[in-house]
Amino acid sequence: MANSMSGFGRGEASGEGYQFTVELKSVNHRFFEASIRLPRNMMSFEERIRKLLQAKIQRGRIDVFVNVKETEEKKRLVKVDKELALSYDKTLKELALALKTPYETDIYRLVTLPEVLDVEDEEIDLEHIWEILSSAVNEALNGYNTMRQVEGEKLIHDLLKRLDRISTIKDQISTFSDSMVSDYQGRLRDRIQLLLSENTVLDEARLANEVAIFADRVSITEELVRLQSHLDQGSHTLQGIEPVGRKLDFLVQEMNREINTIGSKANNINIAQLVVEVKSELEKIREQIQNLE
Repeated sequence: MANSMSGFGRGEASGEGYQFTVELKSVNHRFFEASIRLPRNMMSFEERIRKLLQAKIQRGRIDVFVNVKETEEKKRLVKVDKELALSYDKTLKELALALKTPYETDIYRLVTLPEVLDVEDEEIDLEHIWEILSSAVNEALNGYNTMRQVEGEKLIHDLLKRLDRISTIKDQISTFSDSMVSDYQGRLRDRIQLLLSENTVLDEARLANEVAIFADRVSITEELVRLQSHLDQGSHTLQGIEPVGRKLDFLVQEMNREINTIGSKANNINIAQLVVEVKSELEKIREQIQNLE
């Protein structure tokens, strides 16, 4: 069954001193597009998250929010630039000598000089962090896809009903079409008889020729056959397992083309009214399939 393109999912996972909360939400979009918001020190995971999404999502604009909470106090390391400290000490000695000023090395004063000491956070193991983060992403994806499947089933049920409705209307159009030529022949015969004198014989061959020309001009048999073919393809597509949005969009365009031709060719008020009903259903279908992947 096809999925809806709109959905929401949330996942959590913790470990290595971090707690991750991942939220996914999506709206309709013609193509796949993902906006992933990560803490700055974890931007390297963006492409990995994108690949996880693309493996399960074909179309839609997806917003991904990754929130991180530190559950343990970080270890911090102090690094000493020994070469720089020695250079400071040597330079200060030379300066004291030049100024003829006493100088004694003071280690506590040296470490306060710029860049002698540097405090850094302990380097994190990105692969272990990714294992935890990907678990949260997958949990969010599972919830997200479950919601999309439920919504997709509702949409498909509605679309199948609308396709059945169009098929029923198509049969009604076919019925009116069958009687259209005979009705025209009767009206034409009556009009000609009114114009002819009582002693004039109706030229049946001429009448038959006019009726044949009319029948050829208003024939909608081919359009009705193609319309039914498109309806069958639409129903079959909706009950498949592949993404259906783009294919259904194409089929709706083709059905609109056929029904417009039927409306322009059929010289019958009943058919004209039914054509309006079909076009109304097709517009509703077109709006609905914008929500399908």
